[in-house]
Amino acid sequence: MHGAVTLVVIACGFVTVRPLGLSGRGLAVGVLLVLCSVALLARHLPQGRFSPRAVYVALALGIVASAALIGVSSTGAGYLFAFFLVGHIGYRFPPQWSIPLAASSSLLCGAVLSFDIGPGHPNLPWVLGLTTGVPVAAGMLSRSKQRALEAVIDAAESSERAARAEARTAALAERGRIARDVHDVLAHSLAGINMQLELADALLDTGDLDKVREANQKAHSMVKESLKQAQWTVHALREDALPLVETLTAMLESSGHRDALAVTGTVRPLSARGTQNLLRIAQEALTNAGRHAPGGTVAVRLAFAETSTTLTVRNGPAARAVTVGLGSGMGLIGMRERVALLGGTLAAGPVAEGPDAGGWQVEAVIPDE
Repeated sequence: MHGAVTLVVIACGFVTVRPLGLSGRGLAVGVLLVLCSVALLARHLPQGRFSPRAVYVALALGIVASAALIGVSSTGAGYLFAFFLVGHIGYRFPPQWSIPLAASSSLLCGAVLSFDIGPGHPNLPWVLGLTTGVPVAAGMLSRSKQRALEAVIDAAESSERAARAEARTAALAERGRIARDVHDVLAHSLAGINMQLELADALLDTGDLDKVREANQKAHSMVKESLKQAQWTVHALREDALPLVETLTAMLESSGHRDALAVTGTVRPLSARGTQNLLRIAQEALTNAGRHAPGGTVAVRLAFAETSTTLTVRNGPAARAVTVGLGSGMGLIGMRERVALLGGTLAAGPVAEGPDAGGWQVEAVIPDE
């Protein structure tokens, strides 16, 4: 659009401004027309291609050429060059640069017409020369709108970048949650199943088929438990809300610890995220108890306070020989990560006194969301 306007102004100049020739006054008019046209075309150059001072000087020379064209020509619309050049100056430069040049254009063009400098354009009033500086206001207004639009675009781009960064952070957090769930479901279950199968292989050499069957049945039981845990994980990934007390009771019964749960306070539903993480912490603690303290007593307490919920899992010392197995080493780390995501605290350590002395206790406290 701006390019079309520039071409129209240049065309009007060459069609209407006279005299126009190859000698004398006509040659002077032609040279000034070319200089004004070049200055007007230069406003379409990219802003970063030349230094601002060089462009400012070029436009200032264009203003001088426009004033000279008004004085030398006898007819035509040569004064249009001054109007459009001043308007572009207001758009391209800040007010402290554009206003002085616009005032200079008004004074220069007004003086040319008022004092009849040069052969002149006798039909043009000197007031017209003064008005050549007025378009600077339109240029400044257009500049302000352009800067406001650029600010809006920058803000939108910044918001989009922030949204992408937040999405990446959420994706990483989700990946971490899924990794913890996979660890809870697969690492413990497969390690326990592998241990029982290795035990069965070792017992085959002794010929004790009863113990082989016992180990095999325990492996089958662990497979069933793993399937249940996988179902819990699928529920969590779908954001289904699990009933905390009922699910925790079923978990304890399936692990052979019937009536091990004690609930205090007023039972209330927790968020899906809080419920899932408490269940995973309980599962981790029970798995560790079965691995490191086989045959030991297990007690689980779920306490509902006004602003928080506390899960405590305590096991006594081992009642039979501990079979050394390989763990992932990520159990306690995973529990701490889960509690940290909920803004709570986790305490884990050996029991030093009481009937469970020599055992282990895990206590997770999470605030209400």
